[in-house]
Amino acid sequence: MIEGGYVGVIDIGKTNAKFAVVEAGTGRELAVETRRNKVLAGPPWPHFDLDGLWAFFLDAITQTHKRFGIDGLSVTTHGAAAVLLDAEGRLAAPMLDYEHPGIETVSAHYDALRPAFEETGSPRLAVGLNLGAQLDFILQTEPTLKERVRHVLTYPQYWGYLLTGEMACDVTSLGCHTDLWNPFEKRFSALPERLGLGDRIAPPRLPGDVLGTVTPAIAAATGLSPETPVSTGIHDSNASLYPYLRTRQEPFAVVSTGTWVVAMAIGGEAAHLDPARDTLVNVNALGQPTPSARFMGGREFEVMTGKSESAPEKADRDTVLQERIMLLPAVEPGSGPYRGRQRRWTREPGNAGQRQVAVSHYLALMTETCLRLVGAKGPTIVEGPLARNPDYCTLLAALRPAGVETALSATGTSAGAALLLSADAAAPATRPLAPAPDSHLLDHARLWFALVEDGEGR
Repeated sequence: MIEGGYVGVIDIGKTNAKFAVVEAGTGRELAVETRRNKVLAGPPWPHFDLDGLWAFFLDAITQTHKRFGIDGLSVTTHGAAAVLLDAEGRLAAPMLDYEHPGIETVSAHYDALRPAFEETGSPRLAVGLNLGAQLDFILQTEPTLKERVRHVLTYPQYWGYLLTGEMACDVTSLGCHTDLWNPFEKRFSALPERLGLGDRIAPPRLPGDVLGTVTPAIAAATGLSPETPVSTGIHDSNASLYPYLRTRQEPFAVVSTGTWVVAMAIGGEAAHLDPARDTLVNVNALGQPTPSARFMGGREFEVMTGKSESAPEKADRDTVLQERIMLLPAVEPGSGPYRGRQRRWTREPGNAGQRQVAVSHYLALMTETCLRLVGAKGPTIVEGPLARNPDYCTLLAALRPAGVETALSATGTSAGAALLLSADAAAPATRPLAPAPDSHLLDHARLWFALVEDGEGR
């Protein structure tokens, strides 16, 4: 743990990779450098550009250390990801992209292996969103790999390994719909043994443990002190949740937004989680089971708006409500609470502004669906890009009488990851949104839910 000073954070989302410098304790970001998270076509399969990312991070660490003086390093990454190493600690295979459709070719084989939802809290998901499915695909596709693979590391710990030479997994990444972890008994599920990897998955640790200090080579390359600590690392949605675990009283919910929108309930009502609706049991940074639900909201926004930067006007908002312009689920039918449905407009938007308002409403209503499914109670904190979307926030606030707050941090995942190394835990800065019991908005939402529940979204 460090007191005061600055933490450098490797922060890798599915779409973008960032390096942030965060003031320890306060979570204030002093610098953020960003790079696209590239997927290379192959061979042998679509895979992430780990070498390009590593060069980016080394340069970012070096340059920001000169400016600020980095006292510690932390790592947070997207889930459904692991890196395979050989006996010498080198890559045994490229890191598979979990969206590779080829993973589905071994679905029948994998379905016969995977444990039940009651053991793992992990629903069966499309393509490689279950990490176990990726591992099975890799071993089935490249049979010689089983002999070469000696170490399996969840994704945050791969970067920790490059920085420290130490190997581990973290419980939040293992508990992120991998099928590999039993969150109720805090141990591996039956799957690692069934895959023949029982002795090769690196030992689980809590994210806040110090993995080690930087190697002499890293210290020499970056100018860091050889005593610089590196956290074990954390799954990105859980990084968003962590500051509130340390500073809030239950009940509350956190909605982490990015490529994925993930709703996590702390101290809410007991909920019967339905794996068919993409609800699951995540594991938080304290190792505790956490009811969660999610959908691919950031991706859906891009698909439906074409990344338009046009700002909606009041006339656009009025037209959307008056003409009942609604987007019904699901834009990404492979995941979320309405999996298998096909998107449909009740009425086509007349311009880009109306489209953006209607898509933002859709994301708020999908978020509300997720919050209901996990029994969320108390205030809801929204962090990430959607915290800066006024149409999303206004509708969600109308539907959440206990209040909605938006995180002021640009990258809540980075602030949460930095806190893993901080002895102090200041409450993250949020902006409360006054409940907005607008009758037009509420009528709009009621009609959306009625249409969806009647199957009109199919």
